[in-house]
Amino acid sequence: MAGRRVATGGTLVLDSEGLSKLAVGDARVRAYLEVARSRGARVAVSAITLAEVLRGGARDALVHRVLTRVNRVPVTEEVARRAGELLGETGLSGHRCAIDAIVAATTLSLTRPAVLLTSDPDDMSRLVEDPGCPKERRIIVVHV
Repeated sequence: MAGRRVATGGTLVLDSEGLSKLAVGDARVRAYLEVARSRGARVAVSAITLAEVLRGGARDALVHRVLTRVNRVPVTEEVARRAGELLGETGLSGHRCAIDAIVAATTLSLTRPAVLLTSDPDDMSRLVEDPGCPKERRIIVVHV
């Protein structure tokens, strides 16, 4: 499945669940990572994802090991503004949706096509949806 979704030169984005599952060796998420690497795709996480995943415990060592192989994208003012716009456009609200919106805005700013691995495909699909976007520039949202 991963092979059909991750495009050469595109981007694989992990939300907190994607990063967490990769850290514990989830086979499905690892398959996406391996395909992305073999196709020269960028693998990225939003810096805000770290706040959701890192807790200062022993499990953090696994996450830090994964982060050495993943691009961390900072939350800039531009990304934050776009996230707010996405919330306004979709009618979503609350702190959980704000974090999702930042991940979505980050994904929208990266090289496409992109695959976004998430535990919240419904909200993420709404946040990154662009009906007029050509197929080769779309963001594929995958539930992990």
